[in-house]
Amino acid sequence: MKSKLKIKKDDRVLVATGREKGKVGKVLKVIPDKGRVIVEKVNMIKRHTKAGGSSQGGIVEKEAPLAMSNLRVLCPKCNEPGRVSRQELSDGKTARYCKKCDEFMDS
Repeated sequence: MKSKLKIKKDDRVLVATGREKGKVGKVLKVIPDKGRVIVEKVNMIKRHTKAGGSSQGGIVEKEAPLAMSNLRVLCPKCNEPGRVSRQELSDGKTARYCKKCDEFMDS
């Protein structure tokens, strides 16, 4: 059985460890099978590309994936990094829940 992720696309996250520690950004892409996330303007790398067809060559800066374990989700209600759990709603579905401010993140 596949487990639900605690980090989703368009979430605001805080980098908790590594050389990018303390930076905040929006999640652009989640790669669940590798346990990695691409965050906007965080962990930038330089890629040397060759010119071809319609694209121009040169040095391109782009985001590299970060491990999910190094990120903390910022709660939209209290705007602080906290732990996320899942709670069952009255209709039987589950939603992400901020343990710090006791509010649902998905509504």
